[in-house]
Amino acid sequence: MSDTINSEIRFNIELDENRVPEKLTWSAQDGGVQAEEAKAIMLSIWDSKAKETMRIDLWTKDMPVDEMKIFFHQTLVAMSDTFKRATDDEKMSDTMKDFCDYFAEKLELTK
Repeated sequence: MSDTINSEIRFNIELDENRVPEKLTWSAQDGGVQAEEAKAIMLSIWDSKAKETMRIDLWTKDMPVDEMKIFFHQTLVAMSDTFKRATDDEKMSDTMKDFCDYFAEKLELTK
């Protein structure tokens, strides 16, 4: 018998009367994170039975647009890195990174 380990990541979303997020916090005990505030969350979950991705995209109403653009750019860069590690497809990962560079340039994120 193998010993299994359970780990939990928890999100808490405070909503206004219109169910719009006002405050997002997250905790991950194994990572030493306890009720850390966030302005946005993008979570993708793979449903292998339906062969589709389920998503949860949340951001607080006070998330600045300029920060949202940076958040998207950094998420795209991270996705290209994850794609490389998961598939070992360096050519496509490099193509994705080229798009990330283009994205940053068009949004004038590069200094």
